[in-house]
Amino acid sequence: MSKKTKKIICIGGGTGISMVLSGLLDFPCDLSAVVTMFDDGGSSGRLAREFNILPPGDVRQCLVATAQNKKLAKIFTYRFASGPKKGHNWGNLLIIEALKNKKGDWNKAVEELRKKLNAKAKIWPVTLEKAKIKAILKNKEEIIGEENIINSRDVSRVGVKKLSLFPGVKANPKAILAIKEAGLIIIGPGKFYTSLIPNFLVKGIPEAIKRSKAKKVFICNLMTQEKNTDKLRVEDYVNILENYLRSSLDFIIFNTTGLSGQSMEKVRKIFPKSEFVGYDKKTLEKRNFIGADLLDGRIRELNPADILVKGANQRTIVFHDAKKLAKILLKLA
Repeated sequence: MSKKTKKIICIGGGTGISMVLSGLLDFPCDLSAVVTMFDDGGSSGRLAREFNILPPGDVRQCLVATAQNKKLAKIFTYRFASGPKKGHNWGNLLIIEALKNKKGDWNKAVEELRKKLNAKAKIWPVTLEKAKIKAILKNKEEIIGEENIINSRDVSRVGVKKLSLFPGVKANPKAILAIKEAGLIIIGPGKFYTSLIPNFLVKGIPEAIKRSKAKKVFICNLMTQEKNTDKLRVEDYVNILENYLRSSLDFIIFNTTGLSGQSMEKVRKIFPKSEFVGYDKKTLEKRNFIGADLLDGRIRELNPADILVKGANQRTIVFHDAKKLAKILLKLA
């Protein structure tokens, strides 16, 4: 392996870390991803219940984002608009078929699909065991399940006291090994309480990160998530994340700009109360906080066939600029 090759691992949910991975594809990087497995909404959640498996959606997104076989990747992204599979993603079904062929072995199934897609990143489920996310709010209310947490107004209004997994689960050994070998660990962006934090509730993951000598980088979300992270600022995200990591971050990357009025109007039609994540101006003076214009100015269109998501659990339509992020990340690496 070339001395210039960087071993980089991304940890989080499918949409956020697939964007980060896509920006690093053209650089000399040995890429891997550790992906959340607690999605219980949309196509992924329904298939998980129907076939008694872990949800496949986040893994699928990372495979597609790093695939060099573009024809097969296009099939993986297809979503049925009618019929008995309406709303389901073909890629999710192909993962289920691969799991059958590998007798339920997630690591072998995903690796087989990675080779077929000629995907540049190795993708590892954070755990191979089933669990649900449990949020205990500051008024002692308990909310169980990713979709229920996302759609509960009390998460922001009351505040989260503690997140846990029910039942507790241990880490995928492949995920632990990938963290151990990494020279740069990237966390986020993604749905904070349901895609990011749950990875660090898995037994063995925070311990592996704490032991690692790699630089730990957090990419803060662009916008607040309605009902979940309203009014949280960059500094709040960092404090909460470090509490669950049980260790300190080396660098925090965050966005300092916003959208034009016309573009923001498009966002407001879907997310009427979301705002760009704020920050204290003094934060810009701190050495390990890197603030920059990180916006991809395009507003993504939602797929009309994507009918299985509910309420606040809408797809992201405002994204980071993956290339801008890649340049910063490679300097840190």
